[in-house]
Amino acid sequence: MPTANEILKKVFGYDSFRPLQEACIRSVLGRTDTLLIMPTGGGKSLCYQIPALMFRGLTVVVSPLISLMQDQVSQLRALGAQAVLLNSSLDELEYSENLDAVLAGKAKLLYLAPETLLKPDIMETLAQVNVDCLAIDEAHCISDWGHDFRPEYRQLFRVRSLFPKAVCLAMTATATPRVRKDIRENLKIREQNELIASFNRSNLFYEVIPKAGPLGQTLDFLKRFPNQSGIVYCFSRRQVESVAEGLKEKGFSVRPYHAGLPDEVRKENQERFIRDDVQIMVATIAFGMGINKPNVRFVVHYDLPKNIESYYQETGRAGRDGLAAHCLLLFGYGDIHNIRYLIDQKTGDTEKQAAAMHLNAMIRYAEAEVCRRVPLITYFGEKYDRERCDLCDNCQAPKKASVDLTEAALKFLSCMHQTGQRFGAGHVIDILRGSSSEKVRKFNHDRLEAYGRGKENSTKQWQALVRQFIQNNIIRPDEEAYGALKFTVKAREVINGEAKIFGYPPVAEPPAKGGSASGGKPKQEKRQAIDSREYDEKLFELLRKKRKELSDRANVPPYVIFSDKSLIEMSIYRPQSIADFSHIYGVGAKKLESFGEIFVTLIRDYCQSLHPKLVGR
Repeated sequence: MPTANEILKKVFGYDSFRPLQEACIRSVLGRTDTLLIMPTGGGKSLCYQIPALMFRGLTVVVSPLISLMQDQVSQLRALGAQAVLLNSSLDELEYSENLDAVLAGKAKLLYLAPETLLKPDIMETLAQVNVDCLAIDEAHCISDWGHDFRPEYRQLFRVRSLFPKAVCLAMTATATPRVRKDIRENLKIREQNELIASFNRSNLFYEVIPKAGPLGQTLDFLKRFPNQSGIVYCFSRRQVESVAEGLKEKGFSVRPYHAGLPDEVRKENQERFIRDDVQIMVATIAFGMGINKPNVRFVVHYDLPKNIESYYQETGRAGRDGLAAHCLLLFGYGDIHNIRYLIDQKTGDTEKQAAAMHLNAMIRYAEAEVCRRVPLITYFGEKYDRERCDLCDNCQAPKKASVDLTEAALKFLSCMHQTGQRFGAGHVIDILRGSSSEKVRKFNHDRLEAYGRGKENSTKQWQALVRQFIQNNIIRPDEEAYGALKFTVKAREVINGEAKIFGYPPVAEPPAKGGSASGGKPKQEKRQAIDSREYDEKLFELLRKKRKELSDRANVPPYVIFSDKSLIEMSIYRPQSIADFSHIYGVGAKKLESFGEIFVTLIRDYCQSLHPKLVGR
């Protein structure tokens, strides 16, 4: 039996494991139920795929989306691994053939959705084979405190009891400590068997700019990524259509994606994007969960996401190949109003409370003046010690002068005290601004001493101040009462004159007009879109063209043949023999056999055209 390291090189073409992969594989092979938290693009799939190729029996992989299953199975088959799927995309014959492969012990991996797995006939089929491993992808769907709760996932504990000898590996890229606890309790995984990789995606550049003429800002941004793949996320279906049309009119290769489109149109648009026939996808959050396209070079959030989990997952679709990628968020206060309106439509107080907490964390990230990675990574419970990452707008921007915000903080704290710390920021701001709203009058808060004492700041300026007060830890959202704010210990120090609060003077929202994507911060015009190392761009384009030709012929996405990272290594080292080609990243035994001669010949011919006398030396 080959070792995990030997399979890594021979099948997948990688020389070494990424952080935590080896530890997770060792845990699974040792039959220890495990919860793996690893960021998008961190290599979660290998953590069950390598054990699956080493186990004698079957590995059952639970996956929420058809496209995700199809993608994984295509890639595994291209590597020579025996993988099948069961879902509604198959015709009757294919479905039957895949079932037969499972029963005959020919399949090493079986991909299916939780709904399919829980069907009585499927359970009866699996009872007839040796199930060695149950791998649960997107495990955050188990928790109703997660951002993508699915009731079917809560039933997976039943499967555990039916296959007691099968080791369980639950995986997700986005889970707060509370969600992780939910997953462990549901699947009976011990806390000491939780493996958490760093949430830091060190190849992603994060940028947030004030939304002012968003279509113009997006157009300016896209000009920096010619012929590169990217995603533009929008809040609504109408916005998706409008933005897609606007980009198309300017000559961009673009398609829309949202739940209101016919299934066949959505499927075609997604397929064209995955196969590099279309460069840009403009989409709602309905798009992307099943996308494993590694060469996405940018993600634009045209509107504010509802929570950090969604933002992290969506930005994580950029740069999955480990090369440089850019994540831009256009931040407008009107987006906050839209999301809060949707929160108010929710029926349960617990649901409202969770949604409000998620939104407030997202706003704190967008308004942060510190390194973007601090609020992003610490949100998931990871400590981030570095003061600067130098890969975000805040770290690259000139330092702002800090000012004393203590007087404004005291006004806000005084109003909170006078209202018994029972209300949210919006109501406290209304009192300070002297509002005659129905709620202010209902509670007689127009008679308070604090009433009208904060008219020097607009509502939006007060909102920005409140976020700084939360970041300075003088107030905190009350987890027990929906929307309410509470004092912290530090608030008492400020009230007693023992501490001061420093921050940045809030500015009003900029007027809506056409603008550039720099937002007043340094432009990244000369930043390399693909990789900082020097490589032969002309050769890279020839290799990319050949890859597209081969992928179209095989009816698979181009990255199933080779990733951009592999092509870049070919463009740097120019291997002109099969032996040299075997050392390229991502070249395993099957790909060496299938494509080695084709690419080596292309590289050799290219080198000969440049330096005829040096070829083969």
